[in-house]
Amino acid sequence: MQLGKIIGTVTATRKDENLVSSKLMIVQPVNEKQENISTAIVAVDTVGAGIGELIFFVTGSVAYHAFNEKACDAAILGIVDNISLMEVL
Repeated sequence: MQLGKIIGTVTATRKDENLVSSKLMIVQPVNEKQENISTAIVAVDTVGAGIGELIFFVTGSVAYHAFNEKACDAAILGIVDNISLMEVL
């Protein structure tokens, strides 16, 4: 799982039938300090996330299985309420 921030939405009037009725969000991957770490991706929203929210998502075969084995390479699985880090000496 990876952390990300929702930065936008994608609307596609024509798409694979497995994605019909699915909400597509643009996710900016971030680290635990919420700093951008790579380029943004499009992910299927399975939890009702909104723009600006911190989320966790999965990619690849894990996303495929999380989205009921439908066409999917990235899926949002949760909305983050809080991050608590332990300081390592």
